[in-house]
Amino acid sequence: MSEVSQAEAFARIRLLRSPNVGPVTYAQLLRRFGSAAAALEAMPDLVRKGGRPYRAADSGRIEDEIAAVRRINARYLFHDSPDYPPLLREIESTPPILTVRGDASLASRPCIAMVGARNASAAAVKLARDFAAALSEAGFVVVSGLARGIDGAAHHGALPATIGVIASGIDIAYPPEHRELQEQVALQGLLVAEQPPGTEPLARHFPSRNRIIAGMAAGTLVVEAAPRSGSLITARLAGEAGREVMAVPGSPLDPRSHGCNQLIRDGAILVQSPDDVVEQVRGFGGMPRSTLRDSTELFEPIADADSQEPADIAGLLGTAPVSVDELIRQSGQSASSVQLALLEIELSGQLARHAGGRVSLATS
Repeated sequence: MSEVSQAEAFARIRLLRSPNVGPVTYAQLLRRFGSAAAALEAMPDLVRKGGRPYRAADSGRIEDEIAAVRRINARYLFHDSPDYPPLLREIESTPPILTVRGDASLASRPCIAMVGARNASAAAVKLARDFAAALSEAGFVVVSGLARGIDGAAHHGALPATIGVIASGIDIAYPPEHRELQEQVALQGLLVAEQPPGTEPLARHFPSRNRIIAGMAAGTLVVEAAPRSGSLITARLAGEAGREVMAVPGSPLDPRSHGCNQLIRDGAILVQSPDDVVEQVRGFGGMPRSTLRDSTELFEPIADADSQEPADIAGLLGTAPVSVDELIRQSGQSASSVQLALLEIELSGQLARHAGGRVSLATS
């Protein structure tokens, strides 16, 4: 992997910030056209086939973004950069570009994600801090989301061996009371953001943040969590990525423990000490003992040939998510022609992508 030129780096940022371009579409465009610059040149014609005009992100906006990144001493990491987090590169929907502050080499060390309730009990906060301290002493880097409760305790316990992943731009501190902690993580550990500078932490950004937390680590530990919480989403994303999923059991009388107990019932590994966590993750080779996972389908690359025609799949798409494999089966077309059709539909703003390699027509 070699560093990209300054012009190509600019084009990559502009491509990712352009309308209707997400991680999967970005990867497909780079595969098909070979560079972001070539993809930007080709995109208006791709979308014009669907009868709509298309304009990429304004270059001036990208120049302003790059200046903002430099002002706060942050930098970009591209998906093929030598110091891009290696385990994160392996997941579905790999973030094409990250902005980081701090020591990026931490992500290449063995990582364990720790997540849990924001309104955590005092006992759980202490346990999380103690677990994180013990794991850092054992040579692991603790990854978490800088939220209140368990996340904050994990960062405090593991410093400086910790990575904070935030749902905002890298220049926005959230929650406000963690401003000092976030700065401490950036100076002593590693701070990671996927959103552009200046982006406020909107609700839709947190699931994306959670996939990064899960994707950077060989295993995810849930300390305390209610059912249907963001922590359980992170745990299930870790399971779908083929990573170890662990949970600390709790009292059935405390609703904040119900999520962990549910995870254990569904296949997560029960852990009661830092040594239990180390035993599960030490020497992780891609075969987790936990069984908490769903099968996921990764996209097939689009053929490079310019003669490749998109499949006619408009009649097969509806508002209910369907797997890409099912579209290939029902259309009778090749995987690459179906992917090309999906690419054109997505760039026109009419496609929504879902977990597990599923797609649907956009509802808004």
